[in-house]
Amino acid sequence: MNGLESRQLRYFVAVAEELNFGRAAERLGMAQPPLSRAIRELERGLGVRLFERTTRQVRLTPAGEVLLRDARTALEAISAAARRASHAGRPAPQLRLALKADFDAGLLPRFLAAYRREAEAIPVELVLGGRGDQEAALRDGRADVAIVPELADTRGLDVEPLLTEPRLAALAASDPLAARSSLSLADFAGRMLPDGRLADPSAPGADGGGMPSSTAAHGPFAGSRQPVRDLAELFSLVELSDVVWFVPVSIARRHARPGIAYRTVRDLPPAEFSIAWPQDCRSPAVAAFIRAAAAVAAAAQPAITAQPLEIARSVDTAQSVF
Repeated sequence: MNGLESRQLRYFVAVAEELNFGRAAERLGMAQPPLSRAIRELERGLGVRLFERTTRQVRLTPAGEVLLRDARTALEAISAAARRASHAGRPAPQLRLALKADFDAGLLPRFLAAYRREAEAIPVELVLGGRGDQEAALRDGRADVAIVPELADTRGLDVEPLLTEPRLAALAASDPLAARSSLSLADFAGRMLPDGRLADPSAPGADGGGMPSSTAAHGPFAGSRQPVRDLAELFSLVELSDVVWFVPVSIARRHARPGIAYRTVRDLPPAEFSIAWPQDCRSPAVAAFIRAAAAVAAAAQPAITAQPLEIARSVDTAQSVF
C-alpha cells in the first residue's frame, strides 16, 4: 500500500471506537455500505484484518488495536497542523496560553508581566479549560504553551517543572476534624475525595488531585450525580458533606468561605505545576514565555513553600468576619 489517506483513517477510527458499522456510519454522516467497502479496501491494502466481525459483534484484532493508536495520533497531528497554520497566518499573531483557572499558584499576573518585558513577547490569549484539557489543547493546535498541575501523558510534549506548592485539606467547618490544627492522611480513612476516590492513603489515587470529574455518594448527604464544573460547586459539595479536598495553598488563600475549614496535613504531597509545549515548537514567543515563567516561579518558590499552617489560620481569621 502506497500510503494511508486521512479519510481512511477517519473511517477506521469511527468504526474502531463505535465497534458498530451502523453507528459509525451515522457518526460520519454516510451510508453503511460504502463505509464497509472502505474498511475492506483498507484491510486489503494493508494485508491484515483490522476487525473480527460476527453477526453479534465487531472487535478489533491486534493489528487493529495498533492502527487505532497510531491513527488517532496521525489525525490529531493533521488537525493540529491545520490549526497552527491558520493561527500563524493571522495578521496579528497571539500566544495561546492554556491553563485551568486558579491552577497557577497565584502567579499568572506575574508570569504575564514578566513576559511582556521580553523582546519576543506578543499578545497573550488565554485558553481556559478543565482538568486535562491543556494537554489536548497543545496537541490539537489550540494552544502554544500551557501551565499544568499534572500531566498524565507527556507524549509529543516538552515539559519543564515550574514549582511545587503545599496543599491543605479543605473540609466542612462543622467536621470534627476541623477542630484539630494539624492532621495526617490516616485521619481521612474512609473519606471520599470530590472525584469519588478514597482519601485513605492505602487506596489508589489517595493523594488527591485537581478538579473532580464526578462525585460518589458518601455520608448522610448523597452528593451530586452531575460533574462538578467549577470551584464554587466543589466548595459547596465539601461544605455540605463529608467530602474532603486536598487544595493548593494559593487556592485556599483566595477562597475563604465561612463553611470551609483549611487544615495542614503532615504527610500530604505538594501540588506540582509545570509548563508544557509541543516538542517541535520553534517559536521565539513561546521560548520567551517559558523563560519568563520559570524566572518568576523560581523567585516565588521560597515564599510559596513557607508556613502553610499560618495560611490556614489566616483563612480561619478571615472567615470569622462573615
